[in-house]
Amino acid sequence: MSSIFIGCSNKTTTVQIEMQDGGKMVFELYPEYAPETVENFLELAKAGFYDGLKFHRIVKDFMIQGGDPKGDGTGGADKNIKGEFASNGFKQNTLKHTKGVISMARSADPNSASSQFFIMHGDGFFLDGDYAAFGKLIEGEETLDKIAETPVIYNPLMGEKSKPTVDVIIKKVTVLSE
Repeated sequence: MSSIFIGCSNKTTTVQIEMQDGGKMVFELYPEYAPETVENFLELAKAGFYDGLKFHRIVKDFMIQGGDPKGDGTGGADKNIKGEFASNGFKQNTLKHTKGVISMARSADPNSASSQFFIMHGDGFFLDGDYAAFGKLIEGEETLDKIAETPVIYNPLMGEKSKPTVDVIIKKVTVLSE
């Protein structure tokens, strides 16, 4: 393990996202900022929910989004969770949307987060307080950068150029420590 863990308590929660091409990203999750969000993500990971899904939305220098079983941004898990962010009355989540932060995707309904998540590839401070950031990349920035470089075409569902021209598949999400 990297020296990043030196000084961390034994209660550090980490997960690894392994890509089909062998790339890996390790995230430290922060239940002290977004407890229900972290619990939901861990439950889905342990159940194998994310295994074989793809990053369906990629916007270089902004974010990559995955976790949709339909693969197009319209699907989710069986349950929705409360949005743990300031504009939804949840003041303890003060995490900033900087490069490497993992956060929950949602619709216009603040309590519609389910399984879709996004990883910041740039800074998106305009998201702060409106989305439930719940962790940060601690290893594998090169994998994040590689995914962000995936060629994309116009996505009519999103109204933007963000649909990958090749499938970017998550092989497995593994809980490393809780």
